[in-house]
Order: sequence, then C-alpha cells, then structure tokens
Amino acid sequence: MPSASQHRASRDGFRPIRVSIEFFPPKTEEMEKILWSSIERLAPLQPKFVSVTYGAGGSTRERTHNTVARMVRETSLKPAAHLTCVNATREEIDAVVQSYWDAGVRHIVALRGDPAEGVGYTYRPHPGGYAQTSDLVAGIKRIGDFKVSVSAYPEKHPEAASLDADIDALKAKVDAGADQAITQFFFDNEIYLRYLDKVRAAGIEIPIIPGILPVQNFKQAANFARRTGASVPYWLAARFEGLENDVETRRLVAAAVAAEQVLDLVDQGVEDFHFYSMNRSDLVYAICHLLGLRSQAPKAAAKAA
Repeated sequence: MPSASQHRASRDGFRPIRVSIEFFPPKTEEMEKILWSSIERLAPLQPKFVSVTYGAGGSTRERTHNTVARMVRETSLKPAAHLTCVNATREEIDAVVQSYWDAGVRHIVALRGDPAEGVGYTYRPHPGGYAQTSDLVAGIKRIGDFKVSVSAYPEKHPEAASLDADIDALKAKVDAGADQAITQFFFDNEIYLRYLDKVRAAGIEIPIIPGILPVQNFKQAANFARRTGASVPYWLAARFEGLENDVETRRLVAAAVAAEQVLDLVDQGVEDFHFYSMNRSDLVYAICHLLGLRSQAPKAAAKAA
C-alpha cells in the first residue's frame, strides 16, 4: 500500500479528479428528506454529474423523472436519468426520453434493466420494446443529442457466457453511440485494471469509469455483490468481522476501506470515480475530501424537502 507521503505527492501534481454520484428515487417522505439532505451536502463538491436510478421493471419511472426534474429546477447539478428497456414499448420509452429532453436533461444512463420479478429471473424483451441496451442507446441518440452512459462489468454480467462475450456486448453499445461506461462496483482494484486492459485491447476507447461502493453495511453489501456477480475478497470480510452491532467503528472502517481503494486508483492514474451513494452523503463526502475536492458555493443550492 502506498505511503501517506506518496499519496500527498500524487495529489500535489494538481491532477484533476472528477466524481459523479448515484442516487435512487425515494419511496417515502422520510427517504425524500434523507435524499435531499444528501444532495444539499454533496452539491457544493460540484460533481461532474449525478445519476438517478430506475427500479426493476421500470417501477420507479415517475419518481425517477420527478427527482431528476427537481434537480434541474432547484440545483446547479447536472442530472443523468437512468432508463431501461423493460416493460415498455419503444413508443413509451421514446416518450420518456423526449420528456427528459423537454425538462432540460441532457444525459441518460441507458441500461437493459432487471426483470420486473427481480434479479435472478430470466430477462424477456418486451414484444414491442427495445430488445437490448445497444438498441436503446441508438434510440436515445435518434431523439436528441444526449450524452449516453452505459454499464460495464469487470467481473462480467451474471448472465453473460464469458467476460469476452460481455466485452462484445459493451462494444455493441459503443458502436450504437454510447459515450462512456460506468462499471459495476468492485473491491479489488486489480480486477478493474485487468478489465480495462481487456477493454482497450478490444478496441474500446470510451472512458470506463470505476464504480465505487462505500460500504455502509457489510452484510447488505455482500448480499448485493452476490446478486450482481461482484466478488467479495476475504480481507474485506475480515475488516468488518465482529462489528455487526458497533455502528461507529463500522463507519470508521468503511471510510478507511473506501479511501484506501480510491487513493490506490488515483496512484494508478485514475481520474474519474462514480460513487454509489445509497442516498447517504457522509462517506462519499469524506472520500471526495481525501481526493482533494473542496466545497464551492453552488449557483443555486439544493432545497431540502
């Protein structure tokens, strides 16, 4: 692990570090307050963009749209709306895309999406819809000059036959017009770096932004990782062992683990990071501070609900 002095040296070179942050639309009034409190806390860091997720089967379509539209109206943030292929015709999806354009949104995260039944069930394209992400990307680009982000899987998508097949799927998305990719979260940086080498060897040159999950709750994170095909290294489990009922220590360990991961990636030359915030600001804010980002007065501060 690099020393503190090595980390300081890497930061003193004024290399620009850019971050983006993912939120999910709130289900309750209390969750709404937590979300907008987090947005208010993180907005002064001026992230490159913030994304808002889309539930399985398009179940949060309206809440996603409302959250993104409010960000456009009330903050200086640049929102990116998630959009999936599931449970909708092309006409319905095109109407959603057009509504985002009309609301001032210029960035969409295009995903195939999970089946309405949830992860683990077989995906079936809607008979009148977009069959896969590459089709959705092309459809979005036909409607407007959106920036389009797509997903990438350093340990392959759980349904992919192989990592090579998954990289072929990524190439199809790029050929359809994708501008950048955001990876599934990972905890071992070597997995991301090896994946990046493979992607570049396949002729894919778009930015591949590492997705970082600050661990708020280890048990939940481990279960999420199993469902999405991300591995959990033994050393990570050991870091959190015995802390199930010790919230304060768990937070300190979580911050140390995430800081170690991102600072190592900075030393490897990585300049962009995408944080899965889980609508909580504390760990993300601390990591951004360690990366050298400082709060700046936004043009229009987010208003709490």
